[in-house]
Amino acid sequence: MNYSIEGEPLPVVICNVENGETMITEKGAMSWMSPNMKMETTSNGGIGKMIGRAFSGESMFVNRYTAVGGNGTIAFASSFPGSIRAFEIAPGQEIVAQKSAFLASADTVELSVFFQKKAGAGFFGGEGFIMQKLSGTGTAFLEFDGYIKEYELTAGQQIIVDTGYLAAMTPTCSISIQSVPGLKNMFFGGEGLFNTVISGPGKVWLQTMPISQMAGALVPFLPAGK
Repeated sequence: MNYSIEGEPLPVVICNVENGETMITEKGAMSWMSPNMKMETTSNGGIGKMIGRAFSGESMFVNRYTAVGGNGTIAFASSFPGSIRAFEIAPGQEIVAQKSAFLASADTVELSVFFQKKAGAGFFGGEGFIMQKLSGTGTAFLEFDGYIKEYELTAGQQIIVDTGYLAAMTPTCSISIQSVPGLKNMFFGGEGLFNTVISGPGKVWLQTMPISQMAGALVPFLPAGK
């Protein structure tokens, strides 16, 4: 497979796949394709994988697209203004991402549930108790909201992130939470009660315009219900 990512900040990844090659994606992600791409909806791993995807907030089924009778083309567009990034997944190069980040991948990439080791990081940190882990081998495409900033943290190095801005990280990183210091800061600072603390070693990808933040910013401008 070869691919091109075009059109930021409204990006699309266009994949040229060889005869017999298969890609997987969440439902609704396919934007256009050549006529010889055969679609199949599948559990992609049985009941266990289905339940895991349901827990992570994703659809229980995935769509498989296979080029039949020759090479094919298939495109996957981002659902929100931002960026699409390609990751080469391999043993030791796994990625943990927000549940909404996965766009598409080669069918040799495995999707599984990733639980935070510290429950508080999920219940209060705003990044979700359950994230999605990409393992196996092959190319995977993740979609992020807004611009993406990458940091590489050394062992013990930390970065504090507000709710929704964590897009992805390597599994070597860990997540914990810390409360915003001071009651006045908590209730009048506008930053919420908790922040997410990400500790190295490992890489972290942060997004600049989480859809949740944009939705909150638009609320004052929406017509009030009667």
